Amino acid sequence: MVVILMGKMAMRLFKRMPSLILPSRLVCWQNRGMSLPVVAIIGRPNVGKSSLFNRLVGRKIAIVDPTPGVTRDRVSSPCLVSDDPEEPRFVELVDTGGMGIVDSDNLTEHVEEQITCAIEQASCVIFLVDAREGLTALDRHVAVRLRRIGKPVILAANKVDEVNLISDLAEMNALGFGEPLPVSAAHGLGCPELFERLAGELGDQLGDRPAEPVMKLTIVGKRNAGKSTFINAIVGQKRLIVSEVPGTTRDSVDVRVELEGRTFLLIDTAGVRKTRKQASDVEFYSMHRALRSIRRADVVLLMIDASVPVSQVDKDLAGQIALEFKPVVLVVNKWDLADGRAMGGDYEEYFDKVFPEMSFAPISLTTATEALNIRQTVDLAEQLFTQANTRVPTARLNEAIEQIVAQRAPSHKTGTKPPKILYASQISAAPPTIVCFVNDPGSFDKSYQRFLINRMHELLPFSEVPIRLYLRQRRGRKEPVWREKDR
Repeated sequence: MVVILMGKMAMRLFKRMPSLILPSRLVCWQNRGMSLPVVAIIGRPNVGKSSLFNRLVGRKIAIVDPTPGVTRDRVSSPCLVSDDPEEPRFVELVDTGGMGIVDSDNLTEHVEEQITCAIEQASCVIFLVDAREGLTALDRHVAVRLRRIGKPVILAANKVDEVNLISDLAEMNALGFGEPLPVSAAHGLGCPELFERLAGELGDQLGDRPAEPVMKLTIVGKRNAGKSTFINAIVGQKRLIVSEVPGTTRDSVDVRVELEGRTFLLIDTAGVRKTRKQASDVEFYSMHRALRSIRRADVVLLMIDASVPVSQVDKDLAGQIALEFKPVVLVVNKWDLADGRAMGGDYEEYFDKVFPEMSFAPISLTTATEALNIRQTVDLAEQLFTQANTRVPTARLNEAIEQIVAQRAPSHKTGTKPPKILYASQISAAPPTIVCFVNDPGSFDKSYQRFLINRMHELLPFSEVPIRLYLRQRRGRKEPVWREKDR
């Protein structure tokens, strides 16, 4: 039996039955693959692969930095190759690390493994070289490897920002892939011609517009909390580099997976650490992308390392998630390392203290290295997604408001008019946004607003997602609407 914590009720159950926590059973979710043909950008370090990737997909997805070896994982995105309005055609474009890089954290073997996976899955390869630096020994090494794959290879010479550089490309013919296509990732020169070459090589393999994901699920946490391992357990393959070295992931990596005909977007993010400890521009951009990924998410998994106490970074991330009003699952990973030191029910009380803004959030105990409770955590995220997108009829909402006010009316100072909620309406979802029209918004203190939200969590189908509450003054109404109906 696999058990996952599905909220406070389940937490109380675990207090009574601690033996049910994390039984030994493997749960994994296989990636069924995407329908788009894969085009991988391959080349030695610092030839501009990430810049070209961003230019072709039309968004700044991959981190671009002069430091060699910034890209480690495969970064992918659907890319429009043919913009025919009647029949647009797409590929899945993949950015890779530099072939032959000597990684500063001894991750060279892992980076090479990711490059190999990209080449094996590719229907076509863009072999990128640097027109300014000319042909190098490492370019020749890459060419030897690509000549063995038996797949179409398009040779492109990047950084051709001046016309006179085109005449210097003749030496690239020695690589054995024909005349190189001059491009400039910085200015977009040659990109239309590159799309034409891709369309010619792939022909009928080009795919239709990819399905929009049912849910975007972002995984955030401090460094080495197990985020990449978690995603690898979901997709059933080594999609992301996993290492004991903190800070292995630098980009925010989108991984599209399909389950029972539904497309999900999993977003792995770089591990966050304190701002004053960020050692480079790369770490700064990594953190910026992690925060941007929170804003993109439909649901966030905040991954907590069970082997160490909650840190200030964890608290800062929780605060950022709360500011964005994002549904969140508090995922306690590496639960096997906490065995004997903490019971499941202990986390409810602990998290109420360290994450007071997330008292409504469900808690999940996982061991990503063994794929324990991984699929159940994703199922839980789906439930939160459904809650966040629920709309409550106005009549039901006002019935709940009436019940809340009957239990505890807002307090007021002697000699002033008592504050009244005239009526309420839900104006949007994701997050559920409630507007209460009142006689005097200034009469409702923060304490009573928190009380309103907490009771709405209990009475409405938003029990485990954040609720955004607005108070608006409604003039000309003396009594609450339900009182008028009773007359």
